[in-house]
Amino acid sequence: MDADHKMLQAIAAREADLVALTQDLIRIPTLNPPGLNYREICDYLAARLAASGFAVELVRAHGAAADSDTYPRWNIVARRAGGRPGDCVHFNSHHDVVEPGHGWSVDPFGGLLRDGRIYGRGACDMKGGLAASIIAAEAFIEVHPEFHGAIEISATADEESGGYGGVAYLAEQGYFSPDRVQHVIIPEPLNKDRICLGHRGVWWAEIETHGRIAHGSMPFLGDCAVRHMGAVLAEMEETLFPLLAGKRTAMPVVPDGAKQSTLNINAIHGGAVEQDADYTGLPAPCVPDRCRITIDRRFLIEEDIGQVKAEITAMMERVRARRPGFAYEIRDLFEVQPTMTDRGAPIVTTVAAAIERVLHRQADFVVSPGTYDQKHIDRIGRLKNCIAYGPGILELAHQPDEWVGVQDMLDSAKIMALSLAELLLRPAPDQSATISPR
Repeated sequence: MDADHKMLQAIAAREADLVALTQDLIRIPTLNPPGLNYREICDYLAARLAASGFAVELVRAHGAAADSDTYPRWNIVARRAGGRPGDCVHFNSHHDVVEPGHGWSVDPFGGLLRDGRIYGRGACDMKGGLAASIIAAEAFIEVHPEFHGAIEISATADEESGGYGGVAYLAEQGYFSPDRVQHVIIPEPLNKDRICLGHRGVWWAEIETHGRIAHGSMPFLGDCAVRHMGAVLAEMEETLFPLLAGKRTAMPVVPDGAKQSTLNINAIHGGAVEQDADYTGLPAPCVPDRCRITIDRRFLIEEDIGQVKAEITAMMERVRARRPGFAYEIRDLFEVQPTMTDRGAPIVTTVAAAIERVLHRQADFVVSPGTYDQKHIDRIGRLKNCIAYGPGILELAHQPDEWVGVQDMLDSAKIMALSLAELLLRPAPDQSATISPR
């Protein structure tokens, strides 16, 4: 029996362990916001990985966005060195999950196993991928204890809210420096036969229209900010949305609708502050003097962020030109440039070959419609040799009855283990000719 076959058999023999590990992770409700149970899941993973011979470090993101003594932003980085010099392969998963929402037919934190699927919030996004990477690493180490280089596994905070208390903080501290780490796999749920090379860009902003408060029985004495915002929304429908629909990318973004530029209105509020749910009185009769929307603009690698922002300003100026008394503000909230790893990068070609060996079909190369933590590894860590690859169906993320397939996790773990064998069973090659900075 050759070593690769022995390693794949070792993964198959760990099916029950893989299921139990995934269930345990789901049953720790790491809700973000506000950031519940981050230390609990890191402690659980620390015990597991230390028992497998990893040196474990718990890192709190002191001073990062949302970090507080009430809700500290805890991360775990575990490293297992081989017996010889070589590259480091790093598996990075986020441990936080979004709220369950309504519409579940099962307990969202129960980790139910039924008909080959494990259900729960975070099952596919991305605790199933985290569990698969751990099983892959443990099986590889069992068969090849004296490998070249090192394996790292991290579980990080706050990816669902930008990643600033997780991967961004670690990247700022040097954990993703190309001198320390050479290959990164992020086991996001992009389907087991897909390699995700990167993501579109994003700009979040608040747009606020101004008015003047007055009594609701005499609105002519005031200036309604909500009506002003209505004119903005009408202008979006008339000019901005058609403009964005005409912009297409050569990036292999999935699904097809995301191959164009998009804009979502995440939230809108105008007028009196909403009262608590148990308030039984009526609202005060006032003309609203403020109205605010939050926009989520996703842009393409062919677009310039300056032009993206200029389009919004131009739209607002068109509205102002025809509305007396119109005044507005635009406030930046968050922006990330698009990123896309080259198809010839070592981690891409290695994982693609492993997919073909396990699944007997060629890998599909895609780009994510939304951002994930590759943005920080690329822009802060300056590490380009990074992909997202993991089990799960992207469309199930954040949905009721989210699930991950057990067979998909097993297959992905086999692909991850074969990739480790390809990258860590010989001295590291000179990659300077393969990876070029963007």
